[in-house]
Amino acid sequence: MNELVEIVSERNGVPITTSRKIAQVFGKEHKNVLRDIESIIIDDEFSRLNFELSNYKSRGKKYSEYILTKNGFTLLVMGYTGEKAMRFKKAYICQFDAMESFIKSIQVAKLDYPALTKAIEQAHEEPKFYHFSNEINMINRIVLGTDAKHFKEENGIDKKENSIRPYLTAEQIKAIEELQRIDIGLLVANIEFEQRKQIIKSHYTKSICGLEVKT
Repeated sequence: MNELVEIVSERNGVPITTSRKIAQVFGKEHKNVLRDIESIIIDDEFSRLNFELSNYKSRGKKYSEYILTKNGFTLLVMGYTGEKAMRFKKAYICQFDAMESFIKSIQVAKLDYPALTKAIEQAHEEPKFYHFSNEINMINRIVLGTDAKHFKEENGIDKKENSIRPYLTAEQIKAIEELQRIDIGLLVANIEFEQRKQIIKSHYTKSICGLEVKT
């Protein structure tokens, strides 16, 4: 839903939204959303972890707002009813799920592909989760014939496993690392994705055929 673009963001590895954004999406006055939040929070660990009182500036004045996690948001909007509210709830949850995937993909990429991760961050002003997954999936498909998700399914690997690297052969890891180095150079050179894919695929095809390739 277009209304939810950039509504969920990331802070310190946690997907969050704000009371102002919730007011905007659900068509409510911000003061009423603040009232709703303050009516459900109490002095307990759940409230401390999922509702954080903050502030923002507008026209030189400082105003209060709350920062909410997915759990905080879910608790708050339980009381929002109606067909439109239900659509927004579902779409909002999808946004949280997408942000969680983004955060997870960055964490995995930083562990397995630190140089590639840095190149992606430099190539995109505001990297999205698909920027990381697109690059990694492209290389995995070229070397493994499939992406990480389907590789896990085909090899009986628990889907909760963050990385497939421990399940790869030394030859597969070597090939992936080589293609990553090429991809990094192409990213830095600002080559478009489809062109990068063709260059990398061509390099890999020639290398497995035993041809000498200069890069």
